[in-house]
Amino acid sequence: MTYHPKSEFITVMMERGFMADCTDLQGLDDAMAAGVVPAYIGFDATAKSLHVGSLIQIMMLRWLQKTGHKPITLMGGGTTKVGDPSFRSEERPLLTPDQIGANIAGIRKVFAAYIDYADSPTGALMIDNAEWLDALNYLDFLRDIGRHFSVNRMLAFESVKSRLDREQSLSFLEFNYMILQAYDFLELNRRYGCRLQMGGSDQWGNIVNGIDLTRRVIDSEVFGLTSPLLTTSDGKKMGKSQSGAVWLNADMLSPYEFWQFWRNTTDADVGRFLKLYTELPLDECARLGALEGSEINEAKIRLANEVTALLHGPDAAAAAETTAREVFEKGGVGDDLPTLALTAEEVGEGISIVQLIVRSGLAKSGKDAKRLIADNGARIDDAPLTDAGLMLDATALASPVKLSAGKKRHALVTLTP
Repeated sequence: MTYHPKSEFITVMMERGFMADCTDLQGLDDAMAAGVVPAYIGFDATAKSLHVGSLIQIMMLRWLQKTGHKPITLMGGGTTKVGDPSFRSEERPLLTPDQIGANIAGIRKVFAAYIDYADSPTGALMIDNAEWLDALNYLDFLRDIGRHFSVNRMLAFESVKSRLDREQSLSFLEFNYMILQAYDFLELNRRYGCRLQMGGSDQWGNIVNGIDLTRRVIDSEVFGLTSPLLTTSDGKKMGKSQSGAVWLNADMLSPYEFWQFWRNTTDADVGRFLKLYTELPLDECARLGALEGSEINEAKIRLANEVTALLHGPDAAAAAETTAREVFEKGGVGDDLPTLALTAEEVGEGISIVQLIVRSGLAKSGKDAKRLIADNGARIDDAPLTDAGLMLDATALASPVKLSAGKKRHALVTLTP
């Protein structure tokens, strides 16, 4: 039987493909139809930027606010000190408080593009769980919170079971993570009236723990909702590209490269990605996703423009499209390409083409760069690059040099005055 939601938020989640599971769909729908529901998603501060893999959660928070509810972005200043073991084969490297603080500062920039933090009934809150986790008394925590957790049940969670089945070490530190995350939900409910936790489907076990704990300790009705873990149609994990993670912060990945990632979407994913990552009407998403042949390229450009405009602004999206058309259609250089600016000291008597390919981000290593050249995949100023031993001096770099890896990835190398 198909469920017909009453609330706008649940309708959007179901129609646009955000819904994987919900602990009590009718109960949550009724609560959302009755008034403002504060809801949170947690983000651990393991890097200075989130990447595209987190964008589905960010869009869920954006839709939550657009449909009249209150988003809470929970920064894991406390839990990052432990590290989420979910579906990982090894323990995360531990970060210092200074590193975690710097990462949180970097991540904050992204949320401001999607969510309004105004002081209003639906204005978003940004909370750091170090606010309560740093002050915990271990013995009190064990007595008051730890007694509600069954080790037998925790061992049965897929994220833990998969590690143990592979006979890979799971430290006591990591094992505590799911208790701390459950405690987050309890504290957010106590302090801010939060009634819903959302996350990827790999967080289902942690979310259920938080609901059970909150109900046991303060008998509060709370809910959990998960989104599907996204892979592309060819089975690749969302958020990775040939050149590495697709970061959301402009200082870690240029708006042009971000735009290009979406422009390179596989034909079969266009319609689905338009529903998830843009705010275009559903019928328009379906129309664009159904295009075939060369026409699907215009749908991909529309996807790239819409997603880039949300994150980096309409001007950045327009500049990226202009550069792409300049580079691909007219064979030009374009003025928005990723640029490697070198000083005269760095160039010295000359710098190798292999080093330039690596430093401009077109290859991960010298070995990869040499293989790219050997496979006839590299070009310099749109001409085939065949000599892996080529050296460029200051004279050669007096005007910008365009490097290309395949047909779609380009960078400029310039000499700073």
